[in-house]
Amino acid sequence: MAGDKQIILEQPELGRAIRRMAHEIVEKCANPDELVLIGIRSRGVHLARRLARAIEEIRNAIPPIAVIDVSPFRDDRSAAADAAGAFEIEAAVDDKTVVLIDDVIYRGRTIRAAMEAVERLGQAKRILVAVLIDRGARELPIRADIVGKNIAVLEGQRVNVRLLESDGMDQVILVDWQS
Repeated sequence: MAGDKQIILEQPELGRAIRRMAHEIVEKCANPDELVLIGIRSRGVHLARRLARAIEEIRNAIPPIAVIDVSPFRDDRSAAADAAGAFEIEAAVDDKTVVLIDDVIYRGRTIRAAMEAVERLGQAKRILVAVLIDRGARELPIRADIVGKNIAVLEGQRVNVRLLESDGMDQVILVDWQS
């Protein structure tokens, strides 16, 4: 049952965080021809598209965007899905800087699964991780290279990212869960 909630980001702050993240991506990948953005289904895809538009404003070139569903690569869920269909939209990754994009990083399992999927596509020059929210408390030694906002989240709390494209609003909230 949901308990108290705290608003972490609203539309203006979320927009600023995305623009900051886009600038960091541009700084970390000097050659725009070597950049590929991969959005992790579902909110990571929306963020990847927003980041691509922000990068286009900075560089006057829009990077290719791929879309991935990491379910077939997860080690903590049943392997019901076919790994061959994981990429809804593919992009060439050989000798590219690939930026994996998700809304929240928590345990690191989703990012690890996405890295495995990228390895099946080809040989990336480098893989970077970009997340809107880093909530800490990793199970795996995986970190985000580009973070919109770091927040301290206690056990029993959940971060909910709402984006205009899927939820009708831009907002990040921290929710207390009660048993």
